[in-house]
Amino acid sequence: MAARTNHFGIALRGWRERVSPRDSGLEVGGDRRIPGLRREELARLAGLSVDYVVRLEQGRARNPSAQVVIALARALRLEPSERDHLFRCAHLAPPPAGNVSRHVPARVHRLVGQLAGNPTAVFAADWTLVSWNGMWSETIGDPRTYGWIEHNLVAGMFRTSAARGREPIGAWPVRSWAGDEVEEEDLVADLRVTAAAHPHDARLAAFVDHMLRDSPRFARLWSNGTARTHVGDRKTVEHPRVGAVDLDLDVVMAAGTDLRIVTYTAAVGTTDAEKLDALRATCREPAGAMSRADAPGSQVFSGI
Repeated sequence: MAARTNHFGIALRGWRERVSPRDSGLEVGGDRRIPGLRREELARLAGLSVDYVVRLEQGRARNPSAQVVIALARALRLEPSERDHLFRCAHLAPPPAGNVSRHVPARVHRLVGQLAGNPTAVFAADWTLVSWNGMWSETIGDPRTYGWIEHNLVAGMFRTSAARGREPIGAWPVRSWAGDEVEEEDLVADLRVTAAAHPHDARLAAFVDHMLRDSPRFARLWSNGTARTHVGDRKTVEHPRVGAVDLDLDVVMAAGTDLRIVTYTAAVGTTDAEKLDALRATCREPAGAMSRADAPGSQVFSGI
């Protein structure tokens, strides 16, 4: 049988050797044969024995507790993604995340800027619309006219208690080829993944409670327990100027964040691509410019 790779020990040693003793509040003096922290220094910072740190690095101890992993992550000054990796290396579930973030890092802005020729928007993990480009407004309509409570797509989708029928979610109808029921189930399942990852987010909990009270359709789908990440769809946009446009919708997770980058594209050489070209010609916003969903006067949930 092949020996198991000591992922925990490899990560622990690599991160230990990159940490500056001075940044950790330690006095630096004498001849240091390695960069970063010595094992005894890491042990002292984490409140562990030196022997235990050695055994963890060598793979002779393979089942540290969550408390030990947390202590090591703090001592090593790990980023959240690195901390979660250390938990997984210890065969433990990472700790729950904090509140759902609506912050869009500069690198995500740059990435979205590269997609300026296509309708593109950024959503938080709870499907709150954070920002969008000019082509999104040209193709789907200005989101400030949608009437979604808190700019949330799920709230917009379930804003009537009856079946949606032909009522548009946005400025004009955007239909899923899979059908309303599948589209709704996909978003509810994705929202459940987010709710499980952010159990202490009071705003998200209030939002789910609001939806359960106000939408029987949402409550029925929420009760089925399905949980999965929404990755895309095929849509028909019933555009008031260029007519029906068939587009592929892709949902891309921005690395290191919970943000969803949603973009529409048309197959090259089709009449749908020609219709997108016509909309690009009328787009007034400069390429790469993004509008934000934090304008005054938006609706809010009671109690949030």
